[in-house]
Amino acid sequence: MTRITSVAEAEKTVDEVSALIDKLTALMQEEMALVHAGRVRKAAALGEAKSALAGALYVGGERLKANADFVRRAAPARCAVLQNLQEKFRAVLQKNMVVLATAHAVSEGIVRRLSGDLARKAAPQVYGSTGRATAPNPRHGRPLAISRTL
Repeated sequence: MTRITSVAEAEKTVDEVSALIDKLTALMQEEMALVHAGRVRKAAALGEAKSALAGALYVGGERLKANADFVRRAAPARCAVLQNLQEKFRAVLQKNMVVLATAHAVSEGIVRRLSGDLARKAAPQVYGSTGRATAPNPRHGRPLAISRTL
Protein backbone atom coordinates (compact mmCIF):
# COMPACT_ATOMS: atom_id res chain seq x y z
CA MET A 1 0.00 0.00 0.00
CA THR A 2 1.17 3.47 -0.85
CA ARG A 3 1.64 5.73 2.16
CA ILE A 4 -0.27 8.98 2.27
CA THR A 5 2.11 11.74 3.30
CA SER A 6 0.35 15.05 2.65
CA VAL A 7 -2.94 16.70 3.51
CA ALA A 8 -3.75 17.19 -0.18
CA GLU A 9 -3.13 13.50 -0.89
CA ALA A 10 -5.31 12.49 2.07
CA GLU A 11 -8.15 14.73 0.89
CA LYS A 12 -7.80 13.45 -2.67
CA THR A 13 -7.93 9.83 -1.53
CA VAL A 14 -11.01 10.41 0.63
CA ASP A 15 -12.67 12.25 -2.27
CA GLU A 16 -11.88 9.38 -4.64
CA VAL A 17 -13.36 6.81 -2.26
CA SER A 18 -16.42 9.02 -1.76
CA ALA A 19 -16.88 9.29 -5.53
CA LEU A 20 -16.63 5.49 -5.88
CA ILE A 21 -19.25 5.03 -3.18
CA ASP A 22 -21.54 7.50 -4.97
CA LYS A 23 -21.12 5.71 -8.31
CA LEU A 24 -21.67 2.27 -6.78
CA THR A 25 -24.73 3.50 -4.88
CA ALA A 26 -26.24 4.92 -8.07
CA LEU A 27 -25.51 1.69 -9.95
CA MET A 28 -27.12 -0.42 -7.21
CA GLN A 29 -30.20 1.79 -7.18
CA GLU A 30 -30.46 1.43 -10.95
CA GLU A 31 -30.12 -2.34 -10.58
CA MET A 32 -32.90 -2.44 -7.97
CA ALA A 33 -35.16 -0.33 -10.18
CA LEU A 34 -34.60 -2.69 -13.10
CA VAL A 35 -35.33 -5.76 -10.97
CA HIS A 36 -38.50 -4.13 -9.62
CA ALA A 37 -39.56 -3.42 -13.20
CA GLY A 38 -38.95 -7.06 -14.15
CA ARG A 39 -35.99 -6.26 -16.39
CA VAL A 40 -33.69 -8.81 -14.80
CA ARG A 41 -31.57 -9.30 -17.89
CA LYS A 42 -30.67 -5.59 -17.99
CA ALA A 43 -30.00 -5.68 -14.24
CA ALA A 44 -27.69 -8.66 -14.68
CA ALA A 45 -25.77 -6.76 -17.35
CA LEU A 46 -24.77 -4.22 -14.68
CA GLY A 47 -22.91 -6.92 -12.77
CA GLU A 48 -19.57 -6.35 -14.50
CA ALA A 49 -19.59 -2.62 -13.86
CA LYS A 50 -20.72 -3.20 -10.29
CA SER A 51 -17.88 -5.66 -9.77
CA ALA A 52 -15.30 -3.24 -11.18
CA LEU A 53 -16.52 -0.42 -8.95
CA ALA A 54 -16.55 -2.69 -5.91
CA GLY A 55 -12.98 -3.75 -6.66
CA ALA A 56 -11.82 -0.15 -6.98
CA LEU A 57 -13.66 0.72 -3.76
CA TYR A 58 -11.96 -2.15 -1.97
CA VAL A 59 -8.51 -0.96 -3.08
CA GLY A 60 -9.29 2.63 -2.07
CA GLY A 61 -10.71 1.51 1.25
CA GLU A 62 -7.66 -0.60 2.02
CA ARG A 63 -5.42 2.39 1.26
CA LEU A 64 -7.46 4.55 3.62
CA LYS A 65 -7.40 1.84 6.27
CA ALA A 66 -3.61 1.51 6.03
CA ASN A 67 -3.26 5.28 6.53
CA ALA A 68 -6.26 5.80 8.82
CA ASP A 69 -4.52 7.71 11.62
CA PHE A 70 -2.88 10.22 9.30
CA VAL A 71 -6.01 10.70 7.18
CA ARG A 72 -8.19 11.30 10.26
CA ARG A 73 -5.78 14.00 11.47
CA ALA A 74 -5.21 15.52 8.02
CA ALA A 75 -8.82 15.66 6.77
CA PRO A 76 -11.28 15.30 9.67
CA ALA A 77 -14.16 17.07 7.91
CA ARG A 78 -13.88 14.88 4.82
CA CYS A 79 -13.64 11.77 7.00
CA ALA A 80 -16.91 12.74 8.70
CA VAL A 81 -18.58 13.17 5.31
CA LEU A 82 -17.16 9.82 4.18
CA GLN A 83 -18.47 8.10 7.30
CA ASN A 84 -21.96 9.51 6.69
CA LEU A 85 -21.75 8.40 3.06
CA GLN A 86 -20.72 4.90 4.15
CA GLU A 87 -23.75 4.62 6.45
CA LYS A 88 -26.07 5.57 3.61
CA PHE A 89 -24.25 3.11 1.33
CA ARG A 90 -24.74 0.31 3.87
CA ALA A 91 -28.49 0.95 3.83
CA VAL A 92 -28.59 0.83 0.02
CA LEU A 93 -26.43 -2.29 0.01
CA GLN A 94 -28.75 -4.00 2.50
CA LYS A 95 -31.80 -3.13 0.40
CA ASN A 96 -30.03 -4.31 -2.78
CA MET A 97 -29.20 -7.64 -1.18
CA VAL A 98 -32.83 -8.11 -0.11
CA VAL A 99 -34.15 -7.26 -3.58
CA LEU A 100 -31.73 -9.62 -5.31
CA ALA A 101 -32.34 -12.43 -2.81
CA THR A 102 -36.09 -12.04 -3.25
CA ALA A 103 -35.81 -12.12 -7.04
CA HIS A 104 -33.63 -15.22 -6.79
CA ALA A 105 -36.07 -16.96 -4.44
CA VAL A 106 -39.05 -16.14 -6.63
CA SER A 107 -37.38 -17.39 -9.80
CA GLU A 108 -36.17 -20.53 -8.04
CA GLY A 109 -39.70 -21.17 -6.76
CA ILE A 110 -41.11 -20.80 -10.27
CA VAL A 111 -38.59 -23.26 -11.70
CA ARG A 112 -39.17 -25.77 -8.87
CA ARG A 113 -42.92 -25.55 -9.32
CA LEU A 114 -42.61 -25.99 -13.08
CA SER A 115 -40.30 -28.96 -12.61
CA GLY A 116 -42.74 -30.55 -10.15
CA ASP A 117 -45.69 -30.03 -12.48
CA LEU A 118 -43.80 -31.57 -15.38
CA ALA A 119 -42.75 -34.53 -13.24
CA ARG A 120 -46.36 -35.14 -12.15
CA LYS A 121 -47.56 -35.03 -15.76
CA ALA A 122 -44.84 -37.44 -16.89
CA ALA A 123 -45.42 -39.93 -14.05
CA PRO A 124 -48.03 -42.64 -14.46
CA GLN A 125 -51.27 -42.02 -12.55
CA VAL A 126 -51.47 -45.00 -10.21
CA TYR A 127 -52.95 -45.69 -6.81
CA GLY A 128 -50.91 -46.82 -3.83
CA SER A 129 -51.78 -49.35 -1.14
CA THR A 130 -53.84 -46.73 0.72
CA GLY A 131 -56.12 -46.18 -2.27
CA ARG A 132 -54.77 -42.71 -2.97
CA ALA A 133 -52.84 -41.52 -6.00
CA THR A 134 -49.09 -41.72 -5.47
CA ALA A 135 -46.72 -38.80 -5.91
CA PRO A 136 -43.88 -39.17 -8.39
CA ASN A 137 -40.58 -40.34 -6.95
CA PRO A 138 -38.28 -37.28 -6.76
CA ARG A 139 -35.24 -39.47 -7.51
CA HIS A 140 -36.68 -40.31 -10.90
CA GLY A 141 -37.19 -36.71 -11.95
CA ARG A 142 -36.49 -35.68 -15.49
CA PRO A 143 -34.17 -32.83 -16.42
CA LEU A 144 -35.67 -29.45 -17.14
CA ALA A 145 -34.38 -27.41 -20.08
CA ILE A 146 -34.94 -23.67 -20.16
CA SER A 147 -34.47 -21.43 -23.16
CA ARG A 148 -33.02 -18.07 -22.18
CA THR A 149 -33.92 -16.39 -25.46
CA LEU A 150 -37.26 -14.65 -25.48
